Amino acid sequence: MALAAEDIIAHPALLGLVQRQSRALFAVYEANPRLASVFGSQQRWLMAHASLALHFRRNPADPRSGLTAARFFAVIEEHGVASRNAGDAFINEMLNYGIGHRVPGAGDGRTRPIEPAQLTVDAARYWVMTHLATLDRLDGDCRLETFHAAPASLEAIQPLIADGLLSSAAVREPEQTFALFIWVNNGGIVMDFLVTGIEDAAPGVERIAAGIVSVTQMAASLKLSRTHLARKLRQAEEMGGIGWEGKRGRSAMWMSRGFLREYLHVQAVKLALIDAAFDAGLRH
Repeated sequence: MALAAEDIIAHPALLGLVQRQSRALFAVYEANPRLASVFGSQQRWLMAHASLALHFRRNPADPRSGLTAARFFAVIEEHGVASRNAGDAFINEMLNYGIGHRVPGAGDGRTRPIEPAQLTVDAARYWVMTHLATLDRLDGDCRLETFHAAPASLEAIQPLIADGLLSSAAVREPEQTFALFIWVNNGGIVMDFLVTGIEDAAPGVERIAAGIVSVTQMAASLKLSRTHLARKLRQAEEMGGIGWEGKRGRSAMWMSRGFLREYLHVQAVKLALIDAAFDAGLRH
């Protein structure tokens, strides 16, 4: 039976497992920043899942089925993920950077199918496997082994994961400080970076050491504009989500217990949705 978000958030090992998960995903970003940046905001991340789901649900006998611009626009507008203009920009970036390509000789314009490049499919597979490994560590199950053994395992569960993510208010409309980061380019990567550096603290401690001092070094590690990053960190500081023990950017940074709680809540909801998709698609 799939784990519920409530059970996941209550697990005492959740923080350490999410930190391990974030480090694994950050390694993908370091290996291919261009691919990661195209999917680097919550909006783009949801559009990526929507596009892959359309591709995996294609009918092999119908070369015009699958991911087309028209179908993609309909899905993102139905779920309120993005405007048609934002969706069009996303599709163009996929094509321009070789993350996807148009299927030769099938349809034209909005009806011509698009296929993700193999590196995109491989990245999606790694993302699913990383989360299944976290779920296995939470309860000792063997989801990852089942995923490896099942034929067309990614095609079986990714569309179900996309359905869950697109329909989840907790994922699409998170709380305060978390929301500040997820709708900006590379915002998810910034949050993962912040969380991987924090130290576990007693439940009553409201300010948790984040292990970061220099905004310049952080921006360099994330390959981001220092000005852009500093602006977002200043906004998060004004909301009480983060801060510095002394002078801003020259002393140890801390994260508030509330910010960490928001982050872990969304991670728990996401993991529960992935587990439900696994149950429906691969567990028999």
